[in-house]
Amino acid sequence: AFRQQKWKSSVSIKTKMPPCDFVPEKYESYPYERMQKIREQNIAPSLRTYYKKPLLLHQGHMQWLFDHEGQRYLDLFAGIVTVSVGHCHPKVTMATQKQLARLWHTTNIYMYPAIHEYAEKLTSLFPDPLKVVYLTNSGSEANDLAMFMARLHTRNFDIISLRGGYHGGSPYTLGLTSLAHYKHGVANGFGCTTTMLPDVFRGPWGGSHCRDSPVQTVRKCSCTEAACLAKDQYIEQFKDTLNTSVPKTVAGFIAEPIQGVNGAVQYPRNFLKEAYQLIREKGGLCISDEVQTGFGRTGSHFWGFQTHGVVPDIVTLAKGIGNGFPMAAVVTTKEIASSLAQNLHFNTFGGNPLACVVGAAVLDAIEEDGLQKNSEDVGTYMLLELAKLRDKFEIVGDVRGKGLMIGVEMVTDKDNRRPLPAEEISQIWEDCKDMGVLIGRGGLYSQTFRIKPPMCITKSDVDFAVEVFCTALQRHVERAAAKQN
Repeated sequence: AFRQQKWKSSVSIKTKMPPCDFVPEKYESYPYERMQKIREQNIAPSLRTYYKKPLLLHQGHMQWLFDHEGQRYLDLFAGIVTVSVGHCHPKVTMATQKQLARLWHTTNIYMYPAIHEYAEKLTSLFPDPLKVVYLTNSGSEANDLAMFMARLHTRNFDIISLRGGYHGGSPYTLGLTSLAHYKHGVANGFGCTTTMLPDVFRGPWGGSHCRDSPVQTVRKCSCTEAACLAKDQYIEQFKDTLNTSVPKTVAGFIAEPIQGVNGAVQYPRNFLKEAYQLIREKGGLCISDEVQTGFGRTGSHFWGFQTHGVVPDIVTLAKGIGNGFPMAAVVTTKEIASSLAQNLHFNTFGGNPLACVVGAAVLDAIEEDGLQKNSEDVGTYMLLELAKLRDKFEIVGDVRGKGLMIGVEMVTDKDNRRPLPAEEISQIWEDCKDMGVLIGRGGLYSQTFRIKPPMCITKSDVDFAVEVFCTALQRHVERAAAKQN
């Protein structure tokens, strides 16, 4: 403890935070200490906060957040991959304000312009036959409904998901979610089966050409150009699950195009294509969970499933769909949607006028601000810059992702790929925050930094963020050396 107290880093950050001409309003709510007390007494303890001293955030502007003391932060986590076009984006804010003064709510028992305009606009972005939408309020709710639809339509029950996937926290979707710390000791997941995650970095098979990313793993590869041995092995595991763990017919298979909560895990190319084929042979539907990968975030395509060359039967959307407004959607075919019409299925708030106006304004902002292209350009630039840090630091095991959906997996050393201890990761993470950069955490051992910012960030923001991260890593190296001496 004495040595740690005396220790002071010789590393300092040279790059200044990029300028921002936005001036936040003066903070006028309760003092920080009172907020802490209210949190302890009146807010459910399962709602945990980040950082040793949690941030009290007051205002947001595009890629920036301001705390109660006026301190500015570069937001690289976007409210858990939710702020797609930027905090308080002027176009979205203006459209919302206009609708607030006109009509907040009337359920689907009446027609109103917003839901029809939005349904047409949203479904025009999907390939045939994905042209019917059911609007909900959250990703868990959307995935819950997708499961329900798959079971109703196929008249089968079993649904397969990948280990490490996160598909929601409702009792129904918890069966699909395959991360132990989200599981509670109550019955859930009847009829849900998980299968091996085709993780080419941490899994048993992987090489140096497997994934659709500007950065590949450091693992060696003996594949010929046309083959991927890792993909073949993971497909064999998938077949094994189909042959042993489920009935002859299944209701469906759900997967994120890139796993989000598990730390931007990517599968080998063509894995999803072959998995979809195997599921369809078993009578099942293929569900793409686009809650994090949708709306241009992957850069090369508007939807994550397009990066895999597949067309799902059902697509679920949430998070970035509303830039922070609570809304979500299930997009499917007319035939599958009709299965739900056999009886009554009703959603009071889903597709309310406010949500639909917000959703339409988000789509306009993505197009007008060129945010899909920005995700590709800035995301690729960031991935390549972060890859330089992987080559420089032994503890940076893997850099991966596509567009502005990025994961940096931390290890004790690259050969054994053992996760870096949580307390060491926490210190790097806290250092980044103290220097003005907010990033997320993920992975089975919380060993992966998740970088998924508002899609409006710039290359100069990236330069600043990468230098901050590099400085935090150098400080970690110094700390480790000081401990040994």
